[in-house]
Amino acid sequence: MLRPGRHGRRGEGRVLIVKLSSLGDVVHAMPAVQDVRRAWPNLHIDWVVERAFAPLVARCEGVEHIIPIDLRRWRKAPFAGSTCQAWRAFREDLSAHAYDVVVDLQGLTKSALVARLAHLKPLGRRYAMANRTEGSGYEAPTRWVADVAVRLEPHVHAVQRARLVCAQAFSYQVDGPARFGLVSHPVALQRATVALVHGSSRADKQWPRTHWLELGRMLNAQGFRVALVHGNDSERVASEAMAQALPDAEVWPAMELDRLIDHLAGCAGVVGVDSGISHIAVALDVPHLQIYNFDTAWRTGPQALGARRQISVYATPHPTIDAVWQEWETLAVQP
Repeated sequence: MLRPGRHGRRGEGRVLIVKLSSLGDVVHAMPAVQDVRRAWPNLHIDWVVERAFAPLVARCEGVEHIIPIDLRRWRKAPFAGSTCQAWRAFREDLSAHAYDVVVDLQGLTKSALVARLAHLKPLGRRYAMANRTEGSGYEAPTRWVADVAVRLEPHVHAVQRARLVCAQAFSYQVDGPARFGLVSHPVALQRATVALVHGSSRADKQWPRTHWLELGRMLNAQGFRVALVHGNDSERVASEAMAQALPDAEVWPAMELDRLIDHLAGCAGVVGVDSGISHIAVALDVPHLQIYNFDTAWRTGPQALGARRQISVYATPHPTIDAVWQEWETLAVQP
């Protein structure tokens, strides 16, 4: 187990964070890593994550080694030779180190499997959540595998949930606002730009296209260029149609995740639905308005974190353009 070193300093050790997916969930785990670094500055921190999100974790301060996993791809052809070979390579990478602490921040069967496969040092321990929290996935194997299962209040923000589990594992108190530690190299955009993140994997989280167009026109009238962000072909088609209808708009090309991070960091602001890309904007501390069609901002939104430069707006079936514009103006973003 981890113990303080000489002269009261925290000793060295190696820790494994297990948070595989999805994009927003990985973002929400990053403040817990920063808490651990502050409490135990000499630790070596590794992280198992889906390969698609590895570029994001590579930008997380303090993560020393990323162990990519391809479970989503492997499930499509579980018995293929290439899958078996990739699985063996993953097991070898995972077994390269023995860990003092393994923390499952996902709470699902797949993350429990990874936590179980990780090698522990003789006094090492596995930590995980003991119970489901509201609005979040949870499966029983996560607590069966854990040496210590951390019980949580059910009504808790996703960021706070991860911070509390790590606080229990590393014996400190959660203190202060969340710090994500997401490193960026902001792109110098030619014009003051507001990125519109209109796409979501769930149609019921989206905002009407007519509202996006009206918002784009209002931003243009203020002197902002609008950048339309897309993550798949259907979102690209929607972005292109909106760009043609706006006075000053561009469609960003498809980008690798790390390049997208740098482009968002270079924006004057971001407006988006509840999506992984929107959560990246929060982590970057870019002025950001997040649009919710469901009363779930308490669980994933920026306001619950005490953020000042990021806010959310909620209404059902969706917020009006007037409500969104009123909240945008409170951010006082200048072109």
